[in-house]
Amino acid sequence: MTSLFDPLTLTRGPAMKNRFMLAPLTNLQSEKDGRLSDEEFHWLTMRAKGGFGLTMTCAASAQASGRAWPGQLGAHDDTMLPGLTRLAAAIRAEDSHSVVQIHHGGMRCPADMLGHAPLCPSDNEETGARAMTLDEVKRCRDDFVAAAVRCEKAGFDGVELHGAHGYLICEFLSAEINHRTDAYGGSPENRARLLNEMVDGIRAECGKDFSLGVRLSPERFGMNLMEIRDLAGALMIGSKIDYLDMSLWEVFKQPMEEDRQEKSLLGWFTDLPRGNTRLGAAGKLLTAADCHRAMAEGLDFVVIGRAAILHHDFPRKVAADEAFEPIERPVSVDYLIGEGLSPAFVQYMRTWKGFVEEEETVPAE
Repeated sequence: MTSLFDPLTLTRGPAMKNRFMLAPLTNLQSEKDGRLSDEEFHWLTMRAKGGFGLTMTCAASAQASGRAWPGQLGAHDDTMLPGLTRLAAAIRAEDSHSVVQIHHGGMRCPADMLGHAPLCPSDNEETGARAMTLDEVKRCRDDFVAAAVRCEKAGFDGVELHGAHGYLICEFLSAEINHRTDAYGGSPENRARLLNEMVDGIRAECGKDFSLGVRLSPERFGMNLMEIRDLAGALMIGSKIDYLDMSLWEVFKQPMEEDRQEKSLLGWFTDLPRGNTRLGAAGKLLTAADCHRAMAEGLDFVVIGRAAILHHDFPRKVAADEAFEPIERPVSVDYLIGEGLSPAFVQYMRTWKGFVEEEETVPAE
């Protein structure tokens, strides 16, 4: 059986020294305009030093109009280059494959932050988002490619396209959200057109050793499991991407679709032919046992989120103890600050139920 500590070669870019990928984790701690902050630099480089084979940023905006939360890292402008360059060099210095996840929030962008209605494949009454024009769709595609080129210029080993969690690329994939009647709507092939054109554009404009990954989620936001399975299979055997990162919410759970529960959600993807493309997944992989099981069930690498927040050196802890389990939650604010989280990141983690200890209230005199 493949070990979590075996190197993993990719078609493009340097090999991962082990099978641990840092999940792209929202943290709200960059500067207001998207430039890298010292806090975000500290958080990410601490994970690279902690032994992750691939260190990925949080979702970084490919367009100013795609920013989905305050304090989001940016890759949409050359003013971000100095910070990105500093970060890429520091991650690579730790022998960790360095990646920026590039992203557009779509209908999930807050209008009050943008100053205008958020963009979406089609008008969306619930969020107040408006349909993108055809020119805006093409401009978005080109801006994703430009962001990838910018990240390569900064010295990163690669980028990942965020096609999950109800953000813009995912919205195009969703028949529930995407009601377009042009080339970017209708059939599954048309709804995947934007993603595929982004992949083709990045492959054409970036170097032959620049890695490219895609993140997909097969449930929620109108996703259809079999459509995403078909797309995942086509992306993997197409050989244009180097790895597929499946966000499953919980790796070993059963699918939500009742007629697809003869195997686990993970099992619908591990049985796909993948050529030279590597397959990983995220979703409550918290313990050493979880990671070993996920590899045994057919993954090439594991994507670590919560456990990486709790332990910057999670890969090293698993290497030292096959029975390792993370610290019990909730944890104190001081503990999280010691693990490299800024006060803004800690405050965000308070929105995760049971993760951070409640603050003591001082009774009124």
